[in-house]
Amino acid sequence: MLLDSPVCDFGWRAPDFMLSDPDGSSYAMRDHLGDQGLLVIFICNHCPYVKRIADQLATDTNALMARGINVLAIMSNDYHEYPSDSPENMKLLAHQSGFQFPYLVDHDQAVGQAYGAVCTPDFFGFNATGELQYRGNMNELLDAMVQIGETGQGPGKQTPSMGCSIKWRDA
Repeated sequence: MLLDSPVCDFGWRAPDFMLSDPDGSSYAMRDHLGDQGLLVIFICNHCPYVKRIADQLATDTNALMARGINVLAIMSNDYHEYPSDSPENMKLLAHQSGFQFPYLVDHDQAVGQAYGAVCTPDFFGFNATGELQYRGNMNELLDAMVQIGETGQGPGKQTPSMGCSIKWRDA
């Protein structure tokens, strides 16, 4: 199902989380909220929108990290129901696409739900104090995050991201 991300809720505070990558290394959001900000991206392996942007995402996030903007990606899909999103396949996508950022597994989907993530890709750009400043699309991402790093504030006008719905577990 194709969905758009909601409009940016400027100033919304990022909930902290602790997630692991497919190899078991743990990452806390608070440890990655740097002086220039943090980009949290909800992606998955099987989404055609993510596949289409994967190489550009690697390039743009490398440029952001070179500027001191940290990046974490999270896979919140129910990978038991969608095996192509399994942790092993996450490692393959990260390797094939050249991701240099941690790609984390949201096993219980609690982080995706806490963030209100709706689609893949879904971008959350935070300033150095953990306030949401960007919830837009890939085309505006690089410029928006550079602006956040330089000023602490995101662009007033943002175009929502569009992608596949997050595959939530049945309650």
